[in-house]
Amino acid sequence: MLIKSLAASVPLLGSVIASPSRYSSAYLINGDQPPFKPSDQKTSPAKGPSFDFDWVTPSVNLDSLSIAAYALQESYDASNWFSKFQVENIPDPTHGYVNYVDQATAQSKGLYRTQNNQVYIGVDAKTTLNPNGVGRDSVRLMSKRAYTHGLIIADFAHVPGSNCGSWPAFWMVGPNWPNQGEIDIYEGVHLNTYNQMTLHSSPGCVPVYNQNGGQSGAHVSEADCGAGGGFNGCGVQSNVATSYGTAFNARGGGVYATLWTSSGIKVWYFPTDSVPGNIRSNTPDPSTWGTPQANFAGCDFDAKFSNMNIVFDITFCGDWAGGVWGSTSCAQINPSCNAYVASQPQSFGDSYWLVNSVKVYSV
Repeated sequence: MLIKSLAASVPLLGSVIASPSRYSSAYLINGDQPPFKPSDQKTSPAKGPSFDFDWVTPSVNLDSLSIAAYALQESYDASNWFSKFQVENIPDPTHGYVNYVDQATAQSKGLYRTQNNQVYIGVDAKTTLNPNGVGRDSVRLMSKRAYTHGLIIADFAHVPGSNCGSWPAFWMVGPNWPNQGEIDIYEGVHLNTYNQMTLHSSPGCVPVYNQNGGQSGAHVSEADCGAGGGFNGCGVQSNVATSYGTAFNARGGGVYATLWTSSGIKVWYFPTDSVPGNIRSNTPDPSTWGTPQANFAGCDFDAKFSNMNIVFDITFCGDWAGGVWGSTSCAQINPSCNAYVASQPQSFGDSYWLVNSVKVYSV
């Protein structure tokens, strides 16, 4: 967890971003929906100050479990959030136009707070900036507790809106990336309305997507989750047009549930008016939830994914959002992603997370 030189520890991805094999000129949704994301470097060794983690390794790891087997391990909410998440005041490993501030700065500027029993995690939406400067103030969080396996249920009242230049993510990552993996549960860029769920690993994890009930989303990127040394990942795009950003918020929020076992990783999305009753009653039973959005199976998941922390961030431009900028309608407003983000603070008034809770159950 030591901060290392990004120049030394993170390969530059200019050649990857320019590769035709990593980009399609056919944006599927409203002219602005990339069919898959380019290299995702959220998991550079530059992870911020070191601190002790409480490693959690549940002893049972089968998909077909009784309700009683899902025991609540941790509940993150407004009552305990600040003591259970570390604010990461680090350079952005994805090379974004962003300034991840420390906790004192974030709280003094109102970017990180609790309100109405919810947790607010936002960005500076007031300041006009120099496009050649460090970037827009934002907050990046990592849980102090790490997990191997689990049922992770995130209840969001609001997610960052679909805005040109933005790249928010809710994800999990191991300490020795890519060897202990990364699970991107919620992620997208610019004007997207469809969420993308992606795994990153060391080479050799090639999931199949038609086992154990299949999935409703579409596999849209690499076959090997370790492609490009783990940077490219293997992604699944949701088939629900309200699964991301502004459209998600228009439904009144919702829940993302991720089941991670030895046999695979599944992700479900539920709009707030369709959340299963057993989630609301804290007795979750994935066997009753229907087909997941993403269903990664057929890999040695225990060898590729372990000891993962929960992360929230909102960055701008950088490797993905900046890399595809010129192919989106956003470039018609300003040819430079950084320049747009610098000059349009008012565009990011809805770039914030409002979290009801994140609950982790053992499996």
